[in-house]
Amino acid sequence: MTHSPVPSEARYVSVPRPLLTLQPVTLEGALIRLEPLRLSHHTALSKVGLEPEIWPYFTKPILNEADMREYIEIALKGEADQTMLPFVTILQEGKVPIGSTRFMNIDRVNYRAEIGSTWINPRWQRTGVNTEAKYLMLRHAFEVLGCIRVELKTDSLNNRSRQAILRLGAVEEGLFRNHMIMHDGRLRHSVYFSITDEEWHNRVKAHMETLLKR
Repeated sequence: MTHSPVPSEARYVSVPRPLLTLQPVTLEGALIRLEPLRLSHHTALSKVGLEPEIWPYFTKPILNEADMREYIEIALKGEADQTMLPFVTILQEGKVPIGSTRFMNIDRVNYRAEIGSTWINPRWQRTGVNTEAKYLMLRHAFEVLGCIRVELKTDSLNNRSRQAILRLGAVEEGLFRNHMIMHDGRLRHSVYFSITDEEWHNRVKAHMETLLKR
């Protein structure tokens, strides 16, 4: 397990700096394309996103088309507020939507963002799709947006997700206890991970590119 290291000395960045600027963008990969999520994707996402096995670790499961519309509308409101940058995950082969992901909890002052609200239809899980999506988003965050930190979190009970995040090269930072109230009343503990800009350039980018070649 990779734990959060304690910095040996302070690091400084130039200040003042302008607010982090967000624009809808399409990110192209070999397996998938991430394009801006829009209400026009509602029907296609409803066809692949209503399976209950997708949602056990989400605070609110998407069980019908109305839920999917609400999911998209919340994402679009976040985009308008500059706190989210949502994507639909499109399979390059056949141009089929298979899921969604987003930048969220964006802090434009401190140049950080979270990658989350990610789901993929079970048929395409463990196919390299999620790894490529994370790579495309991390590369955009660090090399285009200029982020200095990207966060990821998951339910403490979701061991598969925890291992997947560690496999990317993220650093586990700790447990947020009683962090969320789930749809069934369970108090969720969330495990937080992060990747910094230095880690991206020094090791994580090359590591992920190696993973994608396998």
